Amino acid sequence: MNGLTGIVANLYNTLEPDLKITIAKGKYFEANTEFLEKIKSVEGVELVSKTISDKALIKNYDKQALVLLKGVDDNFRRITHIDSVIEEGTYGLNTPNSAKILLGKGVSNQLGVNLFSYENDLNIYSPVKGKAESLNPEDNLNQEHCNPSGIFSINDEFDFQYAFVNIDVASALFETGSKITALELQCKKGKEKEVQENLREKLGDNFIIKTRYELNDVLFKSLETEKLATFIILAFILVIATFNIIGALTMLIIEKRKDIKTLFNLGASLQLIRSIFMKEGLLITGVGALIGLLIGLFVCWLQLQFHLVKFGNEFIVPYYPIILQVSDFIWIFGLIMVIGFLAALYPIHAFTKTDLVR
Repeated sequence: MNGLTGIVANLYNTLEPDLKITIAKGKYFEANTEFLEKIKSVEGVELVSKTISDKALIKNYDKQALVLLKGVDDNFRRITHIDSVIEEGTYGLNTPNSAKILLGKGVSNQLGVNLFSYENDLNIYSPVKGKAESLNPEDNLNQEHCNPSGIFSINDEFDFQYAFVNIDVASALFETGSKITALELQCKKGKEKEVQENLREKLGDNFIIKTRYELNDVLFKSLETEKLATFIILAFILVIATFNIIGALTMLIIEKRKDIKTLFNLGASLQLIRSIFMKEGLLITGVGALIGLLIGLFVCWLQLQFHLVKFGNEFIVPYYPIILQVSDFIWIFGLIMVIGFLAALYPIHAFTKTDLVR
């Protein structure tokens, strides 16, 4: 589950910033020099990128696609890892005196775009703001022309929805002027939460500031819930396995009944006798847990080194991903020891009663 969560997080980390600032009410807000300096002055903020996002229609001859068009500035490329997912062509959005567009693979397929034999520009449309004044629909649409620079691929959610242009193109298309839809921030590693709290104090309730995980909180909460459910199911298996401990301790106490009576007659208290068997139960549990964890660690190492369990080359990751976390080993060992302790209580208290040792 850690491996699957890590893969999903890496996919979303490609296009999502460390922090994203949006307006609480409305869609656009003014980000003048003074406002940007206020944000840059917060300790831990490394880069700030202005973005404009809205729905737009892209046409290529008789083919069209409705996309979420995102206008980005020069810093966007440095804040995200978008270069790593470009399959064809180049990023190209910062090319001077040339309007370029970066398409998702699904969008490019819908439009029939082939970078190797492409001749015409793509037409991008967005409704003119305000009341329509012409009977001709095209007069009520803003239009921009862009030449495809590259095609990126992450997963279907991004590939069939997103397209990127320079922020100036988006500003002209959506008639935003100097206004933007979001500020995307890169922070020093490990400082995201601290920066988020400082920005909330500075900007107040007028702005919403979210981390990368909060931007996709439903997805990541679902993954965490699945991991918890898996842990609980395995815990029930452990509970069933503890019947072996109950049986082993019961047989040991019955076998050592004469020895128990001898110890009791020599002055050993019932509490001391019970503690001996409790230590025996914890020893059985602890050794079994350590052996199991070592075997599990070895199996995980084999998967990491040799990729024994494969998905196939058509998947994003051709083999089953694994991420080892120390906290998981601690939780598992702790759970086993607690279950072992509870399992040992019954036979020890049931078969070492006073009437057995007198």
